[in-house]
Amino acid sequence: MTPDASQWRMSAHYDHVDDLTASDLAWEWLRRNEDYDHDFGSLANPDADPQTLIEKVRRHWGLRFPDRPPARST
Repeated sequence: MTPDASQWRMSAHYDHVDDLTASDLAWEWLRRNEDYDHDFGSLANPDADPQTLIEKVRRHWGLRFPDRPPARST
């Protein structure tokens, strides 16, 4: 999941940063963190308990995982 960082000095690759919200900006840098990448990758393990991993990620990285919105009746 870690992106190719070989051209990180090219400012054109970061023009989109000017339009990001605070949470979008936090995500841009968090997703480049190898420790976070490892923790996130653990969620793909079929033998892992997802609730335990979500709680670990929540505590360690200060993230919240909001519940899905209720289904709308149409």
